[in-house]
Amino acid sequence: MTVALSTEDFGKVAVLMGGDSAEREVSLNSGAAVLSALQRCGVDAHGIDVGADLPSRLVDKGFDRAFIILHGRGGEDGVMQGALDRIGIPYTGSGVLGSALSMDKYRTKALWRGLGLPTPEAVLISQHSVLAAADSLGYPLIIKPSREGSSIGMAKVESREALEQAWEMASRYDGMVLAERWIEGREYTTAVLQDEALPLIRLETPHSFYDYEAKYHADTTSYHCPCGLSADQEAELQALCLRALEAVGASGWGRVDLMLDEQDRPWLIEVNTVPGMTDHSLVPMSAKVAGIDFDQLVLRILATSLGQAAV
Repeated sequence: MTVALSTEDFGKVAVLMGGDSAEREVSLNSGAAVLSALQRCGVDAHGIDVGADLPSRLVDKGFDRAFIILHGRGGEDGVMQGALDRIGIPYTGSGVLGSALSMDKYRTKALWRGLGLPTPEAVLISQHSVLAAADSLGYPLIIKPSREGSSIGMAKVESREALEQAWEMASRYDGMVLAERWIEGREYTTAVLQDEALPLIRLETPHSFYDYEAKYHADTTSYHCPCGLSADQEAELQALCLRALEAVGASGWGRVDLMLDEQDRPWLIEVNTVPGMTDHSLVPMSAKVAGIDFDQLVLRILATSLGQAAV
C-alpha cells in the first residue's frame, strides 16, 4: 500500500532510543540521526532516552506514534512493541511476534530449517556441561549469544579449548549461546523496506568475520553496493531474504544477513528488525543506491507506523 508522506499524518512522534541493552551507544547514535532527519522533514519529532517510565511519558505528553530505534533486548525483542500495543500507540516496524522471533537466533534458524530455507547447522549451549554437543558440528564454529545484536559476544573458534573460552564470554550477555557451523565464503546483507528488497551489500573485512570492531571502529572494512553479483543471482537472493523475513513474521523494514559459500550456495544467518540507522549504516547505504536518500528513508520507515494497528 502506498502512503502519502505528509508530515501532518504523523502527528507528534517519539523517537525511542538508548535504553539499557548492550547496544545502547549504537542506538543513541542511530536515534540522533533519525531524529535530525525527521525534524529536517518538518515532522514534530522528539527524542526519548527510554527508561521504565516510558509508557506514562508517552501518554502524558500526547505522543501519536513511536519510531523505534532501540537496538537489542528491550527494544528489538517484542518487549517495547508489546508495551506500545498496550497503551495504544502505533510504532514502526515489526510487531511483537516478528520482533521476538527475529531476536532469538536459535528459534529463527529452527523455523527456517522447518520451512526448508538454508541456514547453517547450529546447537544451543545453555550450560558448560553440554559443550560437547557443539563438537558434532566440527570446527571451526562461530559462537554467539542467541539474543544479542551488533556481533556482541561473538567469536570464531577452532578447538574445544577455544570453544569453552568463547562460551564463557558469550554467556555473559545471554544464558542461551549458539554454536553455529562456520561458513567459508562471502558475507552479504539485504535491507528490506515496505516489502521491497533493496540492493545487496557485500561486506569485506580483514577480520575473521564482520565483528563489532569491523562494524563500528575499523577503517579497513569495505562495502560493495552494487554487490558484484549478476542481476539474476541478486534477484534470487533478494527473494530468499524476503521469504526469510516473512517466515519469522517480521514486517515494515529490517535487514537479513546471509553468506555465499565457496560453491555459491546461500546460507541465511539472521534477521535484524531494528538495524543501525546512522548515515553510514548498511540500510541507508543500500537505500542510497536504490535512489532513496536518508531523509526519505526515515520518512518511509515512519510511514510503516501508519499501517501498524494498535491493540
